[in-house]
Amino acid sequence: MSVFTHLVAELGRLLEPVLAQSATAAAIVLFTVLVRLALHPLSRAAFRGATPAAGCLPILLQLPVFFVMYQAFSSAEVGGKANELLGHRLFAAPLGARWTEALGEGGPFGAQGLVFLGLFGAIAVVAAWSAVRGRRTAASVAAAAAAAAAAPKKPTGRVAPKAGVKARAGGGVMAEVSAEQQEAMRKLGGVLPLLSFGTLITAAVVPLAAGLYLLTTTAWSVAERAWLQYRKERAEQLMEQPAEQPAGGGGRSSL
Repeated sequence: MSVFTHLVAELGRLLEPVLAQSATAAAIVLFTVLVRLALHPLSRAAFRGATPAAGCLPILLQLPVFFVMYQAFSSAEVGGKANELLGHRLFAAPLGARWTEALGEGGPFGAQGLVFLGLFGAIAVVAAWSAVRGRRTAASVAAAAAAAAAAPKKPTGRVAPKAGVKARAGGGVMAEVSAEQQEAMRKLGGVLPLLSFGTLITAAVVPLAAGLYLLTTTAWSVAERAWLQYRKERAEQLMEQPAEQPAGGGGRSSL
């Protein structure tokens, strides 16, 4: 943990000339971004699985980092010395403070309370964005699975080209998915996005610094999946274009 506190403290000192007291809070955000960049290859590999649970592995790997963050801003001493991070703030709120402590320092609309309300509002926006995207993805996967299962097959046993395209659009779903599996995917896709709002509960009971980590990593997750989905759909469009161009070229040559 002492290595973590030293790293965050050094990042905070680098940012202090620009951000003053909020430099350590910005250092936490920067540290979180660095962690997510390191995990991006795993997130990209998990996305290729194209299930509602894709990306669970990167989340699990972040748990040790989150616990270190929690301990770093909950302990009065680190390595036998006073914890220097506890004296840093995000605007009026100490980074080691909790929501309950902020309520005792002027209530929800006091100086510290407003900082926490801003954090909760940002987390709620990210959670809502994640829930909407999650439901759309789950519906797309289920629809593609149903279309692929119902599509006619060629004598060779391969899925017809059109059905194959739809399966790719849903995220690489297998050609044949049972009705029970489709129903399970639908239910899972409806529940998982709602778990994003659980971050609000966690942020209300952990130190402010840990709440900043949660906000940054959840926002990164949603933006990362949106970007990966865009690139995937773009690649599929480029794959389909060469098949369409010869038909147009043949029409022109016949004239």
